[in-house]
Amino acid sequence: MLLDLINKTGDIKKIPQQKYQELAAEIREFLIEKISNTGGHLASNLGAVELTMALHLALDLPQDKIIWDVGHQAYTHKILTGRKDKFDSLRQFGGLSGFPKRCESDADCFDTGHSSTSISAGLGMVKARDLMGENYTVVSVIGDGSLTGGLAYEALNNASKLETNFIIILNDNEMSISESVGGMKKYLNSVRTAEGYLNIKEDVYAQLRSNHKVVNGIRRAKNSFKQLFVPGMVFENLGITYLGPVDGHDVASLEHMIKEAKKVKKAVMIHVMTKKGKGYEPAERHPARFHGTEPFVIENGLPKNPRTTANYQDIFSTVMCKLGARNDKVVAITAAMADGTGLKRFRNIYPDRFIDAGIAEEHAVTFAAGMAAGGYKPVFAVYSSFLQRAYDQILEDVCLQKLPVVFAIDRAGLVGSDGETHQGIFDVSFLSPMPNMHILAPKNKWELSDMLKFAVDFDMPIAVRYPRGNAYAGLQEFRSPIELGKCEPLYEEKDICLLAVGTMVKIGEEVRKILKEKGLKCSLVNARFIKPIDTEYLKTAAEKHKLFVTMEENVLTGGYGEKVREYVDVNRIDVGVLNIAIPDKFVTHGSVDQLRCELGIDAKSVADRIIDELQR
Repeated sequence: MLLDLINKTGDIKKIPQQKYQELAAEIREFLIEKISNTGGHLASNLGAVELTMALHLALDLPQDKIIWDVGHQAYTHKILTGRKDKFDSLRQFGGLSGFPKRCESDADCFDTGHSSTSISAGLGMVKARDLMGENYTVVSVIGDGSLTGGLAYEALNNASKLETNFIIILNDNEMSISESVGGMKKYLNSVRTAEGYLNIKEDVYAQLRSNHKVVNGIRRAKNSFKQLFVPGMVFENLGITYLGPVDGHDVASLEHMIKEAKKVKKAVMIHVMTKKGKGYEPAERHPARFHGTEPFVIENGLPKNPRTTANYQDIFSTVMCKLGARNDKVVAITAAMADGTGLKRFRNIYPDRFIDAGIAEEHAVTFAAGMAAGGYKPVFAVYSSFLQRAYDQILEDVCLQKLPVVFAIDRAGLVGSDGETHQGIFDVSFLSPMPNMHILAPKNKWELSDMLKFAVDFDMPIAVRYPRGNAYAGLQEFRSPIELGKCEPLYEEKDICLLAVGTMVKIGEEVRKILKEKGLKCSLVNARFIKPIDTEYLKTAAEKHKLFVTMEENVLTGGYGEKVREYVDVNRIDVGVLNIAIPDKFVTHGSVDQLRCELGIDAKSVADRIIDELQR
């Protein structure tokens, strides 16, 4: 096999050109086989195989630099840089990351995981290169979906001033995670159909080539001619040289185009047309489903471990449709995550009240604020790790004006295999300091439903944070009405009081069982409200408990536990406080259960810490 010849960076240059197509097929077969077992980003990687090969052929890595926007298309890059033997551990605890990591390889020059960053990072690297007097090529690869993010346009505006080489590759597959939306999609569609200009140009030059005077006149008018017929002129007008579109599955043409682009002493954009999921029929037909996939059966693409219970996204989807039916002022907003967040059904039923803002969280939040000011009830469904991109807009445009925007924070807490850039462990900390913000977390699927209904009826900024994965169905006998700022006592004894937030209520049940087996008395309380905390309950509970144990799936600093400890300290309440939270650090990839054990927030670790605290 040709892949056997590729064991380190640069080995691809040993492969003869007539074998490129065969190598691409081997890479696709390798990716399908490995990802079918580990799960991961399949469709995006299958679409970028030839593009990655061309980059490695045209550049000299690691001296030259490739910055992958988001990074979910970098698996072929990992294969070509000596990491193919580690793919059995892809996205597993202690194994190969699903994203570029500088700590993995000197061919990874910049860690990525969120959208629309590659051009900015590339520009910074170009500036550093030039100031150091060095001479290497910098390439930023960005998808058409990522061009819906405002940061990309800030960078393009800056790139227009360059008088030195910088290559931007626009990987255009008409998709982000869901289908791309907005004006850039329409613009790029027009580029895809702009064959007329090229045909006219060749016909005219062929007929007039012998008449040099006429040809020179045509050349002088070339820019005006382009203005009329070449959609790529929008980039030219920004001061960025535009090349393309080019077939993204033709390695030789791509390699030639990249080498030509290296000669341009300014920013140059190569527009590459690729097909997401190429080479695997199920992924070609359903690219969104195979964007980030669980392990699957290769023969038909079906999941190896199909879900048998509803997940939190299913619950959110059902409740949103019901809320939409009851209240015609309810609108749903997403940032290119209609499928992932569960808004697809709402979109189908209420298309006029569904808004996909593209990968533009800042815009989505301020857009929601505008809708709220206009008399509507916007629900912005967003992954926790992506909401942090809109910090200023939440603070200034929503909280300052006390606008009733509902933040449905999906993937809150540990999310597992996507690693540091996707763990939702900071939202409590960055939302809590904001005046007028209210934060809730449900213990189970029924409480998520109740909290969403409460949030839609609430007249202030409010966030409901809930995890990824199967919805917990336990504790269904406890379903008291949601009251502003009130917790929900579940089991009341004395001595130890477990104050658990959201997903940690289930862990709290297990901790309580362990402690009771050791003869200890223990209360379990569902915090419900992270902000404001239930100070009235804390004051009363301190009279019969020796120790408050706060439990949350958020970093320690700025979390629920700190609020409880501050209240106890400021009011000089005679009770101990033990904070169980994620340490203040970035959390790697791995299963949620593995990560909880590693971080010391699993039931056994928490019970052990409580016993140690009591003994002290």
